[in-house]
Amino acid sequence: MYEDEPITFTLSEARTLLPTVRPLIRRMVREYQALSKLADEVERAREKADLGGGTPYGVVYLTHLSRFSEAAGKVQSLGVLIKDVRTGLIDFPCEFQGRIIYLCWRLGEDDIDWWHEIESGFAGRQMLTDEFN
Repeated sequence: MYEDEPITFTLSEARTLLPTVRPLIRRMVREYQALSKLADEVERAREKADLGGGTPYGVVYLTHLSRFSEAAGKVQSLGVLIKDVRTGLIDFPCEFQGRIIYLCWRLGEDDIDWWHEIESGFAGRQMLTDEFN
């Protein structure tokens, strides 16, 4: 496999990986929400950086950023594609009928029940059928 080739998953492999990925996605979404809440404070500190700046929330922000980055890095190292950090939307590249498609899962869903063409994205999600098994 070349470095630029995506890791691909069968439906079974993706489903087996879901218990590992689910808590990482949950943590990633939670940390993203915390970072979003601190964004205005951090922006104010950034604007005053030439005056010495700073914010009492700096350490808190960096802690959340570190946790977010760690979780996202672990997900990506598995070959899973993060599509939306706000909703916990991820894709598992899958070779199907001679082309790459995405098996699609979002935080809150029990199982991987959806797929879509690479170009169609979330809006083009289709329910998995027996031909994937």
